[in-house]
Amino acid sequence: MSAMLLGGRYQVQDKIGAGGMATVYRGLDEVLGRTVAIKTMLPQYANDPSFAARFKQEAQAAAALQSPYIVSVYDWGKDADTYYIVMEYLRGTDLKSGIRKHGALDCKKVAQIGSQIAQALSVAHKHDIIHRDIKPQNIMVQPDGNIKVMDFGIARAKNSHLTQDNSVLGTAHYVSPEQTQGKELGPTTDIYSLGIVMYEAATGQVPFQGDDAISVALKQVSEQPKPPSQLNPNVDPQLEAIILKCMQKSPADRFQTADELYRTLRDYLAGRMQAVNSATAMLPVQPTNKLERGAKPMGGGTATMPRTERTGRFYAQSATAQAAEEEAERQRKHRRNVILGVIGGVAVIALVIAAIVAVIGSGTEMRTVPNITNIPVDEAIEQIEANGFVAGEPEYTYNDTVEKGIVCEQDPAAYREMPEGSTINFKVSNGPTPIEQVVVPDLRNKTQEEAEQALKDANLAGNRGTDEESDEIDEGRVSSQDTEPGAKVDAGTTITYHISSGAGQKVIPNVIGDSQSSATQRLEDEGFEVSVSEQYSTSPEGTVIDVYPGVGETAAAGSTVTITVSIGVQYVSVTDVRGWTGSQASTALTNSGFYVVIAGPSDGIVVSQSEIGSAPYGATITLTTEAQQPQEPQQPDTGTDVPSGDGNSTTNGGGATVQE
Repeated sequence: MSAMLLGGRYQVQDKIGAGGMATVYRGLDEVLGRTVAIKTMLPQYANDPSFAARFKQEAQAAAALQSPYIVSVYDWGKDADTYYIVMEYLRGTDLKSGIRKHGALDCKKVAQIGSQIAQALSVAHKHDIIHRDIKPQNIMVQPDGNIKVMDFGIARAKNSHLTQDNSVLGTAHYVSPEQTQGKELGPTTDIYSLGIVMYEAATGQVPFQGDDAISVALKQVSEQPKPPSQLNPNVDPQLEAIILKCMQKSPADRFQTADELYRTLRDYLAGRMQAVNSATAMLPVQPTNKLERGAKPMGGGTATMPRTERTGRFYAQSATAQAAEEEAERQRKHRRNVILGVIGGVAVIALVIAAIVAVIGSGTEMRTVPNITNIPVDEAIEQIEANGFVAGEPEYTYNDTVEKGIVCEQDPAAYREMPEGSTINFKVSNGPTPIEQVVVPDLRNKTQEEAEQALKDANLAGNRGTDEESDEIDEGRVSSQDTEPGAKVDAGTTITYHISSGAGQKVIPNVIGDSQSSATQRLEDEGFEVSVSEQYSTSPEGTVIDVYPGVGETAAAGSTVTITVSIGVQYVSVTDVRGWTGSQASTALTNSGFYVVIAGPSDGIVVSQSEIGSAPYGATITLTTEAQQPQEPQQPDTGTDVPSGDGNSTTNGGGATVQE
């Protein structure tokens, strides 16, 4: 297909990749003069109406996605029988190749990559687009270290019915359990795949392996992954918990939105580990091969990890963290036994007293404390009072896992026996802890180092985008930023800025023959400053007769271009050069500003000239010359004078008359 021109402007060049339904070429946009990537549908699909409709839908959907972490779609169309999409041309390497080359990545780098992918998915999900094929091969790592998510080729609008079935289209190592089972897909399917991408980046290998795609897909449904720290001891427990929550078998147990995952990864990168622990607190534990004392195996003989009592929730633990906690628990039990031995007698006495009080009674009935957690505050108060208790004053607190207005804690705990009329105190969620808002600094005209420092001081992250030409900002300084200065954003947000590559080179247009005003306007439209000089000429007054630098040459935008404007014809005196030699006459007239044409020998005598008196400055004057005649030799003087008849003159022998 090379040398083909699509849409009258896109020149197809060399092939750079191929997919299941399209081939990708490097190309040139001849209108804008930029390198692009051109995806063309394979011939066997181009004639299939359903695939053609899907290809068209992909282009329309992808073109609507605007994010620094998603490959940009510029244009799409059909040329003859070829469907094509024109996209941003990316330089760099895909994440899969990077992992193969370098192995497991640093935890912070894994979180940074995951955070950027999550931001890309957030944009797509808000457009009801599920990618469905998130894998390292579709993540391009650019030279500046940032990523772009590629290939929405099998993504489709959430409510689309273009496909005839729900067949699994992604790669088996990264598909979600529900994708394998042909169930309806939502945003959490992309979150599962992203979890596997982060797992592979953190450990250097995929969690499930098999001899074929079917065996791998079955493991996605039925097997639990090994905790990443068992494969790479350098994996932080908090990052491990984030990854494992993404990879939960049930979509309801994962992060529910890409934004939620992004915020958690941002908290991890900022060192807010308590916030990370809260975000992953509901994560079910992973299976292990040994039973805790007293634990019963689940169906199929699979054992469960120990339960850690923290507000009744299960927490994911790495093998190292689990061992440390077991040792701490043993020490606590030992100290507790010693203390219990000391106060045992006191406890017995207290129990006896309590029994006596219960027997003789005070006339107060004992009631069971209701469970009021996870219900609205008004309903909680009703239940407290209906069970014969008094509702304490609600205490409002931020809670990242319980919705605003819902009871998140109670004291005494549910199901305890308490005297009728006792006060039940409780806390009500005010919603998630507010994320700190910071003001975006003005980065323009700063060096990259100054810009990065300013962002760091503001608790923000920096990302150098593509360099751009600037007529106003010196080369090497920030020319623009994607987020306006003064805007308020979440702490930890990545701010993309662009470095000036200097003023762009512009071609000087041909304005010779234009009026002064027209030439000035054309040059200013191209970004030049205009200087005007004047000169007499035979051209009409007010027209441009010269331009510097010359027409067709290039100059930096913002530089000065000088135009010379005619002020009309200037009449000057014409010297009468008849009788002069041609060379003498030509020199004199040329010095007066005329062009000279000699008709005849240049060393001849001028016998006529085309202009005498005055003529326009710069006019052409034609001189006619004749060869000089040789002079007759004079007769020798004899010394004898013959008087003339009148006595006033003499006549020599030759008859010539000489005036005395």
